Amino acid sequence: MNRKDFDAHCSSLKATTHVEQWGGASVWKIGGKIFAICSQWGKGPQRRISFKCSEMTYTILCELPGIVPAPYLARAKWVQIEDPSMMSDEDTRAYINAAYAIISAKLTKKQRLELGLTKAP
Repeated sequence: MNRKDFDAHCSSLKATTHVEQWGGASVWKIGGKIFAICSQWGKGPQRRISFKCSEMTYTILCELPGIVPAPYLARAKWVQIEDPSMMSDEDTRAYINAAYAIISAKLTKKQRLELGLTKAP
């Protein structure tokens, strides 16, 4: 998945916001909380995608070649795809969707209501 496709997918998720920070990284948020990042950190010109995971997914993905604990974010169960050929675009989108769901679930009821993620009682 290239950065254009990454940004298009993240922008298709409800109530997301986008900023470029940390040296031009594409950072996607829901309710002010980050769920996915596309950057060119590290060695080499290729882009790297990072996202939040469940604890089990984090453990499984970190066992795969080309996927590592995300720098600075590993303690919060984030992974980074260092080798884009190690994960299909379809799987990357599914993991980004899961990251979005994890972060959305951590928002307050009021935030979820304001963002249109839930309906008023």
